Amino acid sequence: MTAAPATVGVVGLGNMGLPMAGHLLTAGYGVRGYDVRSEAVDALARAGGVPAASPAETAAGAQMVITSLPSEAALREVVSGEHGLVSAAPDGLILIETSTLPLASKADAAHVLGQAGAVVLDCPLSGTASQMRARDIAVYASGDPAAIERSHDVLAAFSRVQHEVGPFGNGMRMKLIANHLVAVHHTAAAEALLLARRAGLDPALALRALSDGAGNSRMLEIRGPMMIEGDFSRANIALEVFQKDIDLIGDLARTVRCPLPLFSAAAQLHLAAMAQGRLDEDPACVLAVLEQMTERP
Repeated sequence: MTAAPATVGVVGLGNMGLPMAGHLLTAGYGVRGYDVRSEAVDALARAGGVPAASPAETAAGAQMVITSLPSEAALREVVSGEHGLVSAAPDGLILIETSTLPLASKADAAHVLGQAGAVVLDCPLSGTASQMRARDIAVYASGDPAAIERSHDVLAAFSRVQHEVGPFGNGMRMKLIANHLVAVHHTAAAEALLLARRAGLDPALALRALSDGAGNSRMLEIRGPMMIEGDFSRANIALEVFQKDIDLIGDLARTVRCPLPLFSAAAQLHLAAMAQGRLDEDPACVLAVLEQMTERP
């Protein structure tokens, strides 16, 4: 395997990007990072990383750059903006794009950077922010096989497992299918815990017992404690951001003409939570929506 680069750039130092950078530092890489928020760049500096003033500066001296971004507009700016990667990408740069975004946007970025001699990999991540902090993340890597091979050690530095899933774009398809299960599983967890409470069981005891049985799921383990506490403010991902994933899953299902009745039911509960103004809360707040259904007028 080709030796991994000494310096990795990270653009986007949010709930996923900042702990990702920390894992890379722990693994011995130099990390140069950029974020539009100065406090995020300061946090990277405190962790031992090198702040950069732009995406272009992040790529200087790096053979690989990782992007972890919130929107299509952010990706366009990082790639093609005044100080974007296309203006300074060294020939042979590998961009590891980990965001959950429409595939068309990633394909556009790959085309633009490809003309500049860079290779873009579509490598979305499966896991929550708390899982990233624990390095309990799965990577769905898609794109040029040689570039994926060269990126393996970097991906392994911040993730538990790496799956090569085929041509560019298959990563996003796999991520959306994974988040289909996430939405259904944490909605099912909310239903089960509410049922336990309504049946007169102690919710904390029910969570422990269910987590040890055949009905356990990763979402029950991660979001069950929030549901028991009734506190959804420490969000792994804000509901408003997760709604983007729900919309993309629905788009994929319509494109391939695949019925998703369980997901559709879960999506309605997330929409109801949005209507209640729970935009910044964790998606575990679907429990609160279900609870309101049981309230007597």
